[in-house]
Amino acid sequence: MRIVRASDQAFLVVSDDPVGVRTGAEVQRLHRALVRTPIPGQVDLHPAYASLLVRFDALVGSAATVERAIRERLDVRGGEADPPPRSIDIPVRYGGPDGPDLDAVARATGLTPEEVVTTHAGATYRVCFVGFSPGFPYLEGLPERLATPRHPSPRRRVPAGSIAIAGGQAGIYPLSTAGGWNVIGRTDLVLFDARSHPAATLSPGDRIRFVPTGSHS
Repeated sequence: MRIVRASDQAFLVVSDDPVGVRTGAEVQRLHRALVRTPIPGQVDLHPAYASLLVRFDALVGSAATVERAIRERLDVRGGEADPPPRSIDIPVRYGGPDGPDLDAVARATGLTPEEVVTTHAGATYRVCFVGFSPGFPYLEGLPERLATPRHPSPRRRVPAGSIAIAGGQAGIYPLSTAGGWNVIGRTDLVLFDARSHPAATLSPGDRIRFVPTGSHS
């Protein structure tokens, strides 16, 4: 993984390897190491599919000190055993008012709505990182046959709990917000609560299964 200066108070640690399980695991190991032992001046961490942005306060820690500390953690992270992932089942009502794009996804993929549900719920997903809006999990593992372009124009409001797909990605809207992904279902599980610690229900590395709980007719 390379360390790139992103600004006067940030470094981007980025992998040249294709996005995938191995790359994601490397990013998560470094993220855990920096959470466990923060660098002096460390302000925030922003993990993504194949990179980790490290923001720091230059008045507390110099760029040279921060870069050196990041490199030290990269050198030792290989010996760390990955913790066992959490497995979380998420109940979903597919289709109807809760999944207004289910029929459109079926048409785009050449499947029936029932086959879309079966395919989507039959996969196991991994939380790669959390972003876009508080608690929004970017999920890896969407079956290729469900890859569907996002909407040309986003909706102004996507309800909290909406289960959605776009391109080769899957995700869940924790809060009511604008969004352009294809909504195929909805869950009542609360994915973000600012009063809780941690506020986000899902974390990078979690394994997700979607469990159909209602009719999509």
